[in-house]
Parts: sequence; C-alpha cells; structure tokens
Amino acid sequence: MNRNAWFEDFQKNVSDLIARSPAADIERNVKAFAGQAFNRMDLITREEFDIQADLLKRAQQRADDLEKQLLALEQRVNAMENNRG
Repeated sequence: MNRNAWFEDFQKNVSDLIARSPAADIERNVKAFAGQAFNRMDLITREEFDIQADLLKRAQQRADDLEKQLLALEQRVNAMENNRG
C-alpha cells in the first residue's frame, strides 16, 4: 500500500470512527444550536452584504453626480441674474 492510499484509508477510518461516536451527535447539536442562534440575530449573508454595499456605492455616486448638476444649475441661475441687473 503506497503512502497516499494509506493516508486516505487512515482518514476514512478516523471519519468513520467520529461518525459513530457521540462527537458526531455533539457536532450536529452544536451546529443546530448555532444555526438557530444566528437566525434569531437576523444576520445577513456575505453575498447580501456585498449587494447592499454595491447599491450604496452606486447611490452615493448618483448623489454626487446630482450635487454637481445642482451646483452647475445654481451657477447658471446666478449668472443670468447678474446679467439682468
């Protein structure tokens, strides 16, 4: 038996041993408890966070563009008022 095959066999045996032991039940219970706790915390996924961050970035850029347009319009209005009188 070569070294890789021995290691894979060893890994499988350890996994099987853990699956049959109380550790597997404890792991499942901890995962279920943690999942319930996270659900109660109203957390979001990384994907949802990234989407919201991107939307915020685009909204900020749009607000910046609108602010520039508003300043340009104010300058035009002021220039027109100054030319009148």
